[in-house]
Amino acid sequence: MRALNIILLSSAFNGLTQRAWLELRQAGHSPSVVVFTDEDAVCEQIEHSGADLVICPFLKDRVPQALWRNRQRPVVIIHPGIVGDRGASALDWAITHELSRWGVTALQAVEEMDAGPVWATCEFNLPTGLRKSELYNGRVSDAAMVCVREVVEKFVEGYVPVELDYADPNVRGRLQANMKQADRSFSWHDCATFIKRCIDAADGQPGVLASLAGGQYYLFDAHLDARSGVPGELLALRDDAVLVATGDQSLWIGSLRRKPQPGEETFKQPARHVLAGQLADVPVLDAAFATQAFSTEAYQPLRYRECGHVGELTFEFYNGAMSTEQCQRMVAALRWAKARDTQVLLIKGGRGSFSNGVHLNVIQAAQDPGAEAWANIQAIDDVCEELLSARQLVVSGVTGNAGAGGVMLALAADIVFARAGIVLNPHYKSMGLYGSEFWTYSLPRAVGPAMAEQLTQACLPVSASEAWQLGMVQEIGPRCPDEFALWLLQRANSVLSDPTYAAVRERKSQVDHALIRQCREAELRQMQQDMCFNRHGFAEKCRHFVYKRKACGTPARLVEAWAQSGEVEVTESPVQA
Repeated sequence: MRALNIILLSSAFNGLTQRAWLELRQAGHSPSVVVFTDEDAVCEQIEHSGADLVICPFLKDRVPQALWRNRQRPVVIIHPGIVGDRGASALDWAITHELSRWGVTALQAVEEMDAGPVWATCEFNLPTGLRKSELYNGRVSDAAMVCVREVVEKFVEGYVPVELDYADPNVRGRLQANMKQADRSFSWHDCATFIKRCIDAADGQPGVLASLAGGQYYLFDAHLDARSGVPGELLALRDDAVLVATGDQSLWIGSLRRKPQPGEETFKQPARHVLAGQLADVPVLDAAFATQAFSTEAYQPLRYRECGHVGELTFEFYNGAMSTEQCQRMVAALRWAKARDTQVLLIKGGRGSFSNGVHLNVIQAAQDPGAEAWANIQAIDDVCEELLSARQLVVSGVTGNAGAGGVMLALAADIVFARAGIVLNPHYKSMGLYGSEFWTYSLPRAVGPAMAEQLTQACLPVSASEAWQLGMVQEIGPRCPDEFALWLLQRANSVLSDPTYAAVRERKSQVDHALIRQCREAELRQMQQDMCFNRHGFAEKCRHFVYKRKACGTPARLVEAWAQSGEVEVTESPVQA
């Protein structure tokens, strides 16, 4: 198949767009990104780029007429719905209605949104209990890549897309209204599973507006619990989450966003932080890891179990963000786990992102954001140091996407296993940071000094397969999260005897702890300049990330030479640190 010049037109260089960019490059094509800013600028960039094809993996804006009317260079929308489905709330409705199957459709842009001819479609089973973000980054992302590959192949073959025909009985999708808060509303007297489904369907954005503790908040990050009480009552506090009674049981709510006043902006924070002044009389459940390590509690951001000579520590922090306090809890958990009579310590993420480093929302909400950032980076360094100093052979299971310090946290392990299809962003520069988490030790150890420099300066994503080729990852496991969890535990149990890792075991006995300390101290000297003295604009970049400011242009690093028709704005699309 001949190589194509492909524009990826997207509202942001998000995880799905990054994955499409990586897959197209791996297939031998040359993708170039255009971040949608204003209609005229987008048309100017694409019309003069010489692109063969335009694919829109994540586009919230309407495709300009000047682009979609050019049938020689089709614009193909990747829509997260089955054939015939239309509207911006496709996944919200699919979760709300508990559909058993859903899909992704690639369709050509026309004047009417989501109504164009179909290029490709891919359906999948839809299990219950998935959050929208989990569905989007999992099954939807997988199906979207199938569609992208099929679109490119068909374009090369001269395929003519099929007009959408609602008279065809195989076309099951229909136009669906954009979901509003009235469609998401619930009463705390409703059953917990129904309320959780409402929150899951609004996960990420926009959340579900509800009354809680005398105020109005958008709710996120819900977990079922068997306790009961007066509906709407705060029953308990555990780590950062509050337990709220429902009509039958209860729900842990991990994150909240206060409903803003006119002209005000608010953002998501851990529930305990948002409700800090209203929790004096709420019982606090013991979360000390030394006494709760083998707990059967339904909600556990940190979970531990043992299998043979492997101790497995699972950490699940919402959106992969790790606050100072979360890092401190993880340090305590690691110290306890390291004292166990095990030979392998397996650390793995939960259902969402593996880790994206420090918690930018908590930092932004602090009275002194610079001081909080400084405390946070030292706390996550403590987590990494516990891994680097472990007696056990440490294995990290990268269960989801990771960015910046989250990548380096994984690399602090002796062996890294990754789930197929994940995306890594091993850099800090786009956030105005030098970087910490022992990256100057762990990254060169994995890929060599020259490649470490290139990865941190280029600020580009890396696929799981590329990470394996570079040496960042030792093995890639199944894409299915449940299959990966089983595979991961089996591989962790075998690493002590596997001859493949003989050199790793030997290296373990020769760790230069003095060099590790020097790396930490040198990194923190640089980070103090960035976080406390704002050397490279970290404060502004953090604020723009938290308040979701729209990009003013496409980062120059994402624009290929063939697509550079004129001036390219140098802007940054940050990941967390």
